[in-house]
Amino acid sequence: MSPAKQAAEEHTAPPTAAGARLQQMRRRVRLGRLGAWAAVAAGPIALAVAVATPATVVRAAPAAKPTTVKTTVPADPAGYATVFLDAWLRSRSGAESTAQARLAQSMGPDVDLPQASDGQPAPESVVAVRSAQQTSTAWSVTLAAQYADGSVRYFAVPVVADSGGASFTVSGVPGVVAGPGRAKGARSPYTVTVPTDSDVSSAAGEFLAAYLAGAGEVDRYLAPGISLSPVSPPPYQTVTVQQMLAADQEAAAESVPADGTRVRVMAQVEARDSAGRWPLAYELTLKSRSGRWEVAGLESGTAQAGGARS
Repeated sequence: MSPAKQAAEEHTAPPTAAGARLQQMRRRVRLGRLGAWAAVAAGPIALAVAVATPATVVRAAPAAKPTTVKTTVPADPAGYATVFLDAWLRSRSGAESTAQARLAQSMGPDVDLPQASDGQPAPESVVAVRSAQQTSTAWSVTLAAQYADGSVRYFAVPVVADSGGASFTVSGVPGVVAGPGRAKGARSPYTVTVPTDSDVSSAAGEFLAAYLAGAGEVDRYLAPGISLSPVSPPPYQTVTVQQMLAADQEAAAESVPADGTRVRVMAQVEARDSAGRWPLAYELTLKSRSGRWEVAGLESGTAQAGGARS
């Protein structure tokens, strides 16, 4: 093959990757020159626009700040109404200079004082039993006034509040109303009778004796990880289990079940002090461990199967 032919074949050989990139660069240069000449041909204004057009810049949006939402809970004026009614019931028209009359008039400036004889008994206590919000600022508070003879009279006191719930005013004279009805009690879950001489009754009785009468250390009757302080000073001298009811059948078993078994019981006890005997009730959760029952929870004040609430 002649040198001239060989050179021609090498000239027509496929380009390498480097050669391809070089050709692309040359093509861009040519296109750029053509664009510039086109701008010149179109006139000075087009050339100025082509040169002055800024590049597009993408900026990151600033991080949104968390919005704090404040929830306003309307204040219950039950305490305010309680103080007012107690002072109002102890006030008399014509004796506005007394401390109770001044207090009642400061809390309800437009409310008339009662016209009653000095022999009218004052209440032993006044307690709010119900608060009803009628509008955004108007309330009606029902209160019970208990007297020394054991009688109870119920009053409805109208109260207005500011928008923030920081200020109150009694807006009218109280009205005597009927007392609230008696709700039907929920059915007790404690339906299993547990003998008073069972392991469960013994564990619960010994714990409550330590808890209420200081008969030993409370910690020795608690399950691991449970912390409970006794009532101090001990209010009673002795505590005796009168009845034991359970929500779980395992509590009535003759022997302590496997470790980790939990039962819920209602212990009705009789506590004694120098003044007398007191029926009390406690809900306990017991947990089995190493052949004995240990206290894993205490909740008082929810007795549902008779007896007084503690």
